Amino acid sequence: MKFILDNLMLLSVALTSGGLLLWPLIKGATSGGLSPEQAVQLINREKAVVVDVSEPEEFAKGRIGQAKNVPFGQVEDKLPGVVKNKALPVILVCPTGARANRALAAVKKLGYEQAQTLAGGLHAWKAANLPVTKDKDETKKA
Repeated sequence: MKFILDNLMLLSVALTSGGLLLWPLIKGATSGGLSPEQAVQLINREKAVVVDVSEPEEFAKGRIGQAKNVPFGQVEDKLPGVVKNKALPVILVCPTGARANRALAAVKKLGYEQAQTLAGGLHAWKAANLPVTKDKDETKKA
C-alpha cells in the first residue's frame, strides 16, 4: 500500500497511457461499419448490394454508383423486393451513417445476415474521393 501511495503519480501516468493505447480498439469495436475501402472491396469481390436508406430527394442529390434507394421508413416493406438474394452482402448507406445504423437491426431481422453499414455514410465515401452519382434536373422529368 505504501508503494502505491508513494508512486501515485507514476501509476496514474501508466494507467492513462494504457487507456490511450487501448482507445482505438475500444472505439473501433463500438463504431462498427465498413470503411469506404472495405466497401469497395466487398462490392467488387462479393457483388455486395448497396442500399441507400436516404429519402428520395437526398438520394437524387448524390449516391454511390449502383445504389438502390429504400427509404429508412420503408426498409421492412421494400427491401425484400429490391434485394431478393439474402445470401449477398448488403451495405447500408445514408448521408452520415446514422440512419443506416438504425436500419441495420431491421435488415438483419429480415434475414440479411451479411448486412453492414458504411461507417461515416456518404460523407466518408466522398472524403475518400470515391465517385458519387447524381440525378439530372428532376424538374425535367415531370
